[in-house]
Amino acid sequence: MRIACIHQGWELYGSDRSFAESVAALRGTHPDAEIEVVLPRPGPIVDILQSHATRILFEPLWILRRKSLLRLATIDAPRLPIAVLRALRRLRSFDLVYVNTSVIVDYALAARFSRDRTILHIHEIPEGLALKILGGLIRFSGSELIFNSNATRQAFGDPKTVMTHVVYNGVEGPAAPLPVTYHGTRPLRVLLLGRINRIKGQDVLLDAVAALPSSVRQRLEVRIVGSAFESDEPERDLRERIDRLGLGEHVTLLPFIPDPSQHYSWADVVTVPSKRPESLGRVAIEAMAWGRPVIASSIGGLTEVVDHGRTGWTLPPGDPSALRATLLAILDDPAVLAPFAATGRLRYEKLFSRDAVSATIGRIVTQKLARRGIAAGLSSTTERGAAE
Repeated sequence: MRIACIHQGWELYGSDRSFAESVAALRGTHPDAEIEVVLPRPGPIVDILQSHATRILFEPLWILRRKSLLRLATIDAPRLPIAVLRALRRLRSFDLVYVNTSVIVDYALAARFSRDRTILHIHEIPEGLALKILGGLIRFSGSELIFNSNATRQAFGDPKTVMTHVVYNGVEGPAAPLPVTYHGTRPLRVLLLGRINRIKGQDVLLDAVAALPSSVRQRLEVRIVGSAFESDEPERDLRERIDRLGLGEHVTLLPFIPDPSQHYSWADVVTVPSKRPESLGRVAIEAMAWGRPVIASSIGGLTEVVDHGRTGWTLPPGDPSALRATLLAILDDPAVLAPFAATGRLRYEKLFSRDAVSATIGRIVTQKLARRGIAAGLSSTTERGAAE
């Protein structure tokens, strides 16, 4: 069995961890398979892939990103045919090619000519022109599709001409949730963890805290953890905003780290105040796994993760006043956190645990191979040889 897994990232943010967990699921389902992983460059993700991949290669990929659209359409356009040919050669030499996210253009195009071997796993909800381009690509590919939420599938119009699945991201959590330790006798610890950009809502949290009376702000400790992508300008802007709002004593800004467990251990409540649709919301899932109630925007896949009034709160996106009111409610009634934490952990175990999701991914792959007449553990090359 020969399986290739293609990913556009190299860090350890949500989509990177989801990819690593899918590779682990494939290894668990096909322990004797040759699994080749292709990344655009080395990075922290390599460490968690090594135990599951037979080999890891670094190759240029034609990745569609908002900030590089002009370059891709002009300077980089001549290299697209070469990239597609390279992708097509890999598609035809492997029994299965698993492509993580829709933005890897060369593989989406090549899949059109070998669609029976390809699965595209969609983890993003683009908007505007990007949605039209990526939606057109996945339809053109003709590949079998896995969406990470119903919200993601709906955003792409639920293509009817190909086989589709909704599989929530599997997240590895602690063996047991941490106890709730906030009872109102110390400051409430509020965590926001995620990439620093225009959609994650760091500004919404800051505005909510700034709107609190000074005496109430003394009862809060806020930790914002994350880094920007390929530029430190958003981080500088965020620091300047913290200073401008006079929140330096209450808000700590820390860089991204591969293992965020220390931050979940520190937190009492986790905020995910995204201003644009999240395809699912990995941070919200991780928070529930750790026993931390979530305050999230009622947008995109976050509404499928957070059960409002039972595991946390869902609020209108981009609304600091609603977030401010929720923080005040927790400060006024800390007892609400313990039952929310317990219910959130149960929801995580049922819907989002790595074991539950790995079994589903493995079943989809096995069924796809079976439709081509390939039995588990055998490659098409092996079967051809046996037939001869």
